[in-house]
Amino acid sequence: MSIERNEPAVLSCPSAQPDMANARVLGVLTGTPDQPRVAYLRPGATVDLAMLTRLGPLPPTQVFRFAAQCEEHRCVHFDGERCRLAKRIVATLAPVVDALPPCQIRPSCRWFAEEGAAACLRCPQVITMIPRADDDLNRAANPEAARASREQSP
Repeated sequence: MSIERNEPAVLSCPSAQPDMANARVLGVLTGTPDQPRVAYLRPGATVDLAMLTRLGPLPPTQVFRFAAQCEEHRCVHFDGERCRLAKRIVATLAPVVDALPPCQIRPSCRWFAEEGAAACLRCPQVITMIPRADDDLNRAANPEAARASREQSP
């Protein structure tokens, strides 16, 4: 099976913050703290961002995973041409699904445009705000901090 990847003019970040341009809920966080998973919204399903106020003190990124317009040069993961986070996720994390998950943003997803299906097979385990831990997800998200943490350990 061949998957065509035509890169749109504006790419989406699949691990965005709710206050970014064109933010929308991509999925709901499920699983456990040790094995988080994203339950993706069905195509056409939406969550009104006004609902975020009903979460009270709970940060929206602990309930939902967001997609938004890729901020490119304003993002620490963007190297001027590509998303280094997507590359690190593919290199660091093992796939957690055997088939491409249903995804509303795949046609515009930067990770898919740059890393293809390999990013999609790992995507359900990515949560935007991750607890500080010495695990593969933290190492992929912030390799410099993970390296510094290891250097400080006895």
